[in-house]
Amino acid sequence: MQPSMRLCVPSAAVLGLFCRGCLSRTRNWTSRSFSSLPRKMSRWNSEEPCSPHLNVIISLLMSRKQYGTDNVILSDIKKPPPHVFTSGPFVYADVLDYKHLRELIVNNRITWLVHYSALLSAVGEANVALARKINITGLHNVLDLALENCLRLFVPSTIGAFGPSSPRDPAPDLCVQRPRTIYGVSKVHGELMGEYLHHKYGLDFRCLRYPGVISVNTPPGGGTTDYAVQIFHDALSTGHHECYLRPDTRLPMMHISDCHRATVEFMQAPECQLSLRTYNIAAMSFTPEEVAQEIRKHLPHLKVTYNPDSVRQTIADSWPVRFDDSNARRDWGWAPAFGIEELVADMLHSVRDKRTNEGLPVS
Repeated sequence: MQPSMRLCVPSAAVLGLFCRGCLSRTRNWTSRSFSSLPRKMSRWNSEEPCSPHLNVIISLLMSRKQYGTDNVILSDIKKPPPHVFTSGPFVYADVLDYKHLRELIVNNRITWLVHYSALLSAVGEANVALARKINITGLHNVLDLALENCLRLFVPSTIGAFGPSSPRDPAPDLCVQRPRTIYGVSKVHGELMGEYLHHKYGLDFRCLRYPGVISVNTPPGGGTTDYAVQIFHDALSTGHHECYLRPDTRLPMMHISDCHRATVEFMQAPECQLSLRTYNIAAMSFTPEEVAQEIRKHLPHLKVTYNPDSVRQTIADSWPVRFDDSNARRDWGWAPAFGIEELVADMLHSVRDKRTNEGLPVS
C-alpha cells in the first residue's frame, strides 16, 4: 500500500516548461508557477524521507493514481484546463511569491516538492531577464522553503546544463559544465546549490538531467529538441516537416512515460542508495534524419526539408550527443522501456488518436 502523501506540483511549472507560447507572449506565461509536494507520511523518516519538457501535467496526473487524488496538488498562475481542474486539488501559486508558497506548504502539510518552473533554452535567450527571475530567483524561493520545512525536493535539470567544452559522447555525470544559455546556466546553478545545501544542511535534494522529452500531450514551442514532437504532428497532417536543425544533429531523447517513471523511481529511492544528488538519465539518441526514416517505415510519404535556425542549431551543437547514465542504472536501477522504434510507433498512434478525437484531418 502506498503511504499517504501530499504532493503539490504546480501545473504552471508544467506549462512553463512545455506549453510555451510565441515569444511575444513570454511575460504572460505560467512559467512562474509553483512546484510540487506531499503530505507528511509516517513511513518517510530521516533515513528514507519523504512533477514538462516532460509532459509534466500528465506525469503528475499519473502520480495521483499512484498516491491518491487528494495527495497531489497542482498549481499555476493561470486558469487550468477543465481536465486538470476536475482531476483533483488545484491552487494558484506564483513561484516568485515566497509568502504564499510558504502558506501552501504549511496549510497542506507538504512533504515533497517537485519544482518544474522554468523558461527553456531558446525562449530564455529571447528574454534573459525574465529567465533569470523565474529560473534562479524562483529556485531560491523553493530551496529556502524546502530547507525550512524539511521537504524532499526534486528539481529537474537538462541536457542544456552542458556546454561546448563538456564531453559530448557520452557526457558523464561529473565533468566540466560551461553552458552558453541562461537556461543552462540557471540549471547548473540549481544543481550546485542543491548539492551545497544537501552537504551543509542535509536537504534531501534530488535532480535528474532530462534529455529531450517527447510527448503527444503538449504542443512544441521554445525548446531546441521540439522538432522531435512536431515532426509527428506534421507527418500525420500535411506529410511535410521543415526541421530547424541539420539532418545529422544527434541529441539524447526520451519518451514521456520513461521520463515520468524515472522521476518517480528516483524520488522513491532510499537516500542511502544515492551516491550523487544529480544524475543523467538516458534512453536513446537520434538525429532528425534517423527519426524521419523510422517514421517512413509507417508513413512512406513523409517529406522532410531542413532549414537550420542559427540560434537553436548553435545551442544543439553545444550539447552532448549521448548521456552516460551508468550511475543511475547502478544506484537505483534505472532502465528505459522505449527505444526509437517503440517511441515512433507509440507517438504515431497517439497523435493519430488525438487528431481524430479533435476532429482534425489525418493523412
